Amino acid sequence: MNRFLPAALAAALFTIPLASHADTAPREPYGIALEGFAYPYPVHLLPIVNDGEQLSMAYMDVAAERPNGRTVVLLHGRNFPSSYWAPVIKMLSEAGYRVVVPDQIGFGKSSKPAGELHFDNLARNTIALLDHLEINKAEIVAHSLGGMLGVRIARAYPDRVAHLVLTAPIGLEDYRLYVPPTPTEKIIETEDKLTADGYRKQLQTNYAIKLPGEAITPFIDARFNIKGSPDYPRWLRAFVSSGQMIYREPVAHEIPLIALPTLFIMGADDHNAPGRPLAPEALRAKMGQNAELAKQLAAKMPNARAEVIPDTGHLVFLESPEKYRELVLGFLSR
Repeated sequence: MNRFLPAALAAALFTIPLASHADTAPREPYGIALEGFAYPYPVHLLPIVNDGEQLSMAYMDVAAERPNGRTVVLLHGRNFPSSYWAPVIKMLSEAGYRVVVPDQIGFGKSSKPAGELHFDNLARNTIALLDHLEINKAEIVAHSLGGMLGVRIARAYPDRVAHLVLTAPIGLEDYRLYVPPTPTEKIIETEDKLTADGYRKQLQTNYAIKLPGEAITPFIDARFNIKGSPDYPRWLRAFVSSGQMIYREPVAHEIPLIALPTLFIMGADDHNAPGRPLAPEALRAKMGQNAELAKQLAAKMPNARAEVIPDTGHLVFLESPEKYRELVLGFLSR
């Protein structure tokens, strides 16, 4: 926890607000679409209809400094607003890429639906965004839950994807083989009781984060400042729905079928496994062997490889920015 971010990375990361107060101090409420929480680039809204419900999909669209004619779409994880991609957006823009960064429906500054979340809907929404922006083909760079979505997009719309980068993806195993199903209302009750300090410890433990504590504060704020919103119950239900989506809609069995050029970038210390505390104790140690799972899956794929970065946890692109830059830009240039 004593390793500090390079100055350039810190400058980019901290374009989003940091709380100077303790986690136990009073919080100024955000709206459930993160009103009051700054993003590093202008945010636009795209009208979307999912299951008959009128929604808005938020996204950033960042121009390349010296355009190479190619576009990268960044797919965020479950516990992170898309603003955390700030250093990667800057890296890609400087390298000549247009960068499109959506908040998926149910997350960040996008609408929180009344209905359940499904990967198929999120995939269709992402393609609808590309259509709206008149982008025929894009590079997909995904993190965590975004990796599961990236797999679904690559499988359903292979002609729209040039390269697939899976950064510390979850879903490399079928969690249903270890974790019994849990009712949504029970999960809502548990999540509602979680404190900011408890959440900080959860992130540090589950994700083996190698960042200084203040770098995690924006993630704490993004989740807990919305508790003061009158719409918080709607946000909470959408958040829990995203966890049920991970459990109920596995992609592990589809990954070997991807023929697109694919790169797994794994943190050696990342053993994140959603639902592990609910699994029988005898099975917990078998879960979350993510680097090894990525290697095994890549070996089954026609055009894939896995890179494992030592001394790195789940937030690979923030913890090892120079190695991440080298791997991503090298891969996309193929």
